[in-house]
Amino acid sequence: MVDAPRLINPEIAEAYDVSLHTVTKTWARHPQWPAPVDRRGRYNEYSAQDIADFVRDHVARQAPALEPTRLYTARQLEAAGVGITASTIRADRARGRWPAPDDTAGGVNRWTGATATEALEGRRSYRKSPGREK
Repeated sequence: MVDAPRLINPEIAEAYDVSLHTVTKTWARHPQWPAPVDRRGRYNEYSAQDIADFVRDHVARQAPALEPTRLYTARQLEAAGVGITASTIRADRARGRWPAPDDTAGGVNRWTGATATEALEGRRSYRKSPGREK
């Protein structure tokens, strides 16, 4: 009989592309964090499926459904519930972490829903919308 895969904190951090600090000081302190199934060395060992379920339910945010061809301002994206504020969008744009606007008519930056969705999916805490493949 083969045991289900198990992970320790450093492996969890690597698998989900976060720091070990995030796993041990943020995720593991969440009330819904799974119970350890064993120990390996100095670390608790967790069921890989339990960790995947936790990340799905408590960490990963589903990118909201935006109309692909509609133009949105940063404030409209915030109001649509994208999970980041308009000021974060503007700051990320200034730092090159948010795409150039698709439209700048009247001096207002606007992004299509498709552009915004792609940018959001590139952020760590978002997962791809169902049925959307790259």
